[in-house]
Amino acid sequence: MAEQQDPVFQIQRVYLKEASLEQPNSPQILLEQEAPVVDIQLGVDALPAAEGIYEVAVTATVQAKIKDKTVFLVEVKQAGIFEIRNLPEEQMGQIIGIACPQIVYPYLRGNVADVITRAGFPPVHLTEINFQAMHEQQQAQAAAAAEADAPRIVTQ
Repeated sequence: MAEQQDPVFQIQRVYLKEASLEQPNSPQILLEQEAPVVDIQLGVDALPAAEGIYEVAVTATVQAKIKDKTVFLVEVKQAGIFEIRNLPEEQMGQIIGIACPQIVYPYLRGNVADVITRAGFPPVHLTEINFQAMHEQQQAQAAAAAEADAPRIVTQ
């Protein structure tokens, strides 16, 4: 009889994987009096790194514009390495798509605010994210795309 092993979920490391800042229209754009419009995009990626080890990264792209000119563009990727073993397959998606990003996200928020502040701008504080809703939306989009790509049988 096979021995049941206990589930394992451990954070191995959280780290800043990538950060970039661009101010393509400085210094002229800094003389503008108009308030910029800020656009924020988030993404989550997960890759197996080894047997039972996964890298989960949350990326934020923050772009501030005045009219059609970029004030600044910041891209930050915060990642974590997680050991995840002996979990049922149906729980893996939730752990990797919800629990891991929730752990990494506060570090991302701090790094985004820090980069923008160091660039000479008021910090942009990313709002809290409901990673469960985000994960469910991505799953629904993937299911809809798979259904759209499924072969159709037409009878006459």
